[in-house]
Amino acid sequence: MSAPILEVKDLHVSYGKVGALHGVSLSVAPGQIVTVIGPNGAGKSTLLNALAGALPTSATAQGVVLLQKDTITTLSAEVRVERGLSLVPEKRELFATMSVEDNLQLGAYRRYRTRDKNWADQLPLIYDMFPRLNERRKQHAGLLSGGERQMLALGRALMGKPQLLMLDEPSLGLAPLIVKEIFQIILRLKQAGTAILLVEQNARAALQAADYAYVLETGSIALEGEAEKLTHDPQVIATYLGLSKPSA
Repeated sequence: MSAPILEVKDLHVSYGKVGALHGVSLSVAPGQIVTVIGPNGAGKSTLLNALAGALPTSATAQGVVLLQKDTITTLSAEVRVERGLSLVPEKRELFATMSVEDNLQLGAYRRYRTRDKNWADQLPLIYDMFPRLNERRKQHAGLLSGGERQMLALGRALMGKPQLLMLDEPSLGLAPLIVKEIFQIILRLKQAGTAILLVEQNARAALQAADYAYVLETGSIALEGEAEKLTHDPQVIATYLGLSKPSA
């Protein structure tokens, strides 16, 4: 098996005296979708923010984070992006008064700043993947639907050509048909070779898309395994999939 593109070892995060993550360890292999599921308040978003280097100043983090075998534990969020780690946050954080195309180009800003002559080379690929963004490329981002905003957030992250894409609740607030479309896009990204770490409240959709899964509860990994196997785990079924246990 290929060496992990991401390794997290014994990660602890605290907000003041309140612990949010307690000894979390996980890994993501190249071209793999790994999902983290769990209840609200379990620490899922804190985990992604810690990996992205985007924790607030009130938080402290300890542990080891390796990206492509290099330690990035103390690096800034900007440098982590340059190293190939990209986060699509839950709130999407688009520039509402800027056009779709300007939002996308901002995703490649660091490539532009380093004088990469091909800094915009992902734009045709993103328009091919998201035809609606191409149709609305001159429209203000604030006028897009919820699904289109999520597509734009994904596209903006992909402009930086990440090695690992982290998605925080990509289905949040979207209609079921749009959720299905977003997960189809996530699978296309995997097929194109992008490794994905997916935090998702919709456990059923996440487990169906993922290769491997972790269950995070009260800041600790309570369960892990191949995603398909976890869909048949009685604890996961009872707690996260909303199904009653089959009768004997």
